[in-house]
Amino acid sequence: MSMTVIVCLDNANGMMFNHRRQSRDANVVKDILNTIKGTSLLIAPYSEPLFSQAECSVSISDSFLTDADANDYCFVENTSVAKFKEKISKLIIYKWNRDYPSDFYFDIDYANDYKLETTLDFVGTSHEKITKEVYVR
Repeated sequence: MSMTVIVCLDNANGMMFNHRRQSRDANVVKDILNTIKGTSLLIAPYSEPLFSQAECSVSISDSFLTDADANDYCFVENTSVAKFKEKISKLIIYKWNRDYPSDFYFDIDYANDYKLETTLDFVGTSHEKITKEVYVR
């Protein structure tokens, strides 16, 4: 079993614009914490403000994807994941369902390389509709 990557994407699989996140949503953070159910979450230093109030173990490191072990959850915002593809058994994708200007994109072809397992729409604090998709290999 390999790690799970969690990511937020716009309609064009964009993740960042001008070196900043496209959006932050408190309900997405709550859903992530509910999904990982108290296990540890590995993140880059950039993502620390999103999880500063989290009641779970948050491991912060520039090498969080390299350090990830089987069954770890990794939240990715500003990091390429393509070279870690073989370590990723599950993707949890939160879709903003919007077109944003993007200059940094998710670099795995999840639609062809993974199988869609579940889809859930919910109301966010910043978006009327957020779609959570879970993909497995």
